[in-house]
Amino acid sequence: MPKILHITMNLNIRKATSQDIPVLLSITKACAKFMIQKGIFQWNENYPNRAAFVHDIERSELYVLLETDEIIGCIVISTLMDEEYKAVNWLSPDGANLYIHRLAIHPKVQGKGCAQFLMEFAENYAIENNYRSIRLDTFSKNPRNQKFYELRGYKKLEDIYFPKQSVYPFHCYERIL
Repeated sequence: MPKILHITMNLNIRKATSQDIPVLLSITKACAKFMIQKGIFQWNENYPNRAAFVHDIERSELYVLLETDEIIGCIVISTLMDEEYKAVNWLSPDGANLYIHRLAIHPKVQGKGCAQFLMEFAENYAIENNYRSIRLDTFSKNPRNQKFYELRGYKKLEDIYFPKQSVYPFHCYERIL
């Protein structure tokens, strides 16, 4: 019988600071390159960008994932509904909802449960703080991300567009908590 390898990672999450932005831009650029190599044109030179991360930090909504002392990923857990989301017919009423943005894990550690760890953190945060649901979007040409969210219980709803990112739509998802 083959041995099962178990990789133990020392993962921690903390709020991001402005000093983290260069590392986060490096991670998101590595993610963009990795996706482009797979034919997924989700992120580009316009997004994610420094201004988005600065805004996230100003709102205290950006978190970094560390393995020991190295930043390997990030997630935005926001209460702000983007303008593009306002026309979507969500499953729950607007108000007590959280929005996930810019979930990124460096390609060198993808596939080891890091994104699951960040989403579990976000979902627990939402439950502990009495939010009704979590809403997010993911690129229509990224089946791996779609499967990731659907396996976590997110329901696919309508499509929205971010023309500076792609001509293709982004699927909106919501999970009632």
